[in-house]
Amino acid sequence: MAYSDFTLEKAAAVLGITTQEADLFPRLVPLSIPSWLNETLGKRTQLALISEKARSEFIIVPILLACRDLSQNSLAIFSGQRLDVDPAQGLIGECDFILAIAPPLPPLRSPILTVVEAKKNDVEAGLGQCIAQMVAADLFNRSSGQTEIPVYGCVTTGEVWQFLQLSQKVALLDKQRYYLDNVEAILAIVQTIVQKFSSEFV
Repeated sequence: MAYSDFTLEKAAAVLGITTQEADLFPRLVPLSIPSWLNETLGKRTQLALISEKARSEFIIVPILLACRDLSQNSLAIFSGQRLDVDPAQGLIGECDFILAIAPPLPPLRSPILTVVEAKKNDVEAGLGQCIAQMVAADLFNRSSGQTEIPVYGCVTTGEVWQFLQLSQKVALLDKQRYYLDNVEAILAIVQTIVQKFSSEFV
């Protein structure tokens, strides 16, 4: 068993994680989109984005790079990083993206702030997998003495972004989904997560 085998039902049965909706970012102030990101995203209509890999390369990665720029490069992006934490529970496998406050060099170090799961066209299908990765990220942080770091997750098709937060044994799903016509809000969410860590744990 690995991350890709998890559904919401398996996350509940194996990990004891339940889900509920919450307003995760109630006072969100959208951020301006860098001109280079606008130009890059504008070109996506010229491309055949029919695979997860294509969506990751041409939509998700540019947005994450803009998030890193906004964090003044304090945010490290790990792509295709394995996060093998607890094989007995199935918490092994590759994460599409891991966002951490750490040097962008191997090996991966804590704290992990966010795991991002890319899905071709079905956000719901990725929720269980993302929750399992969030649990693993929390265990990874705790093993390094980071016991109070809030761990977030995101399942995205590129066009649709669903954010989550792990709160003990509950995965909180943001009531609002964000779309590519509101990149300003997506940038603001990631920056909010980074600032929350910086203000409370640094």
